[in-house]
Amino acid sequence: MANLKIELVKSLNGRLDKHIATANSLGLHKIGNTTVQPDNPQTKGKIAQIGYLLKVTEE
Repeated sequence: MANLKIELVKSLNGRLDKHIATANSLGLHKIGNTTVQPDNPQTKGKIAQIGYLLKVTEE
């Protein structure tokens, strides 16, 4: 199964609490943070919710 490299490219300041919690659950706290997550429906759902804050590439 493939992995997704996810980078936070926009600030979490002023965002909805739910969106901040989603970013934190992915391990993203500050601009420039990156994480590698499995490519599964749970991760894709999180990306769909806060995709406007992220840059996603496949590994």
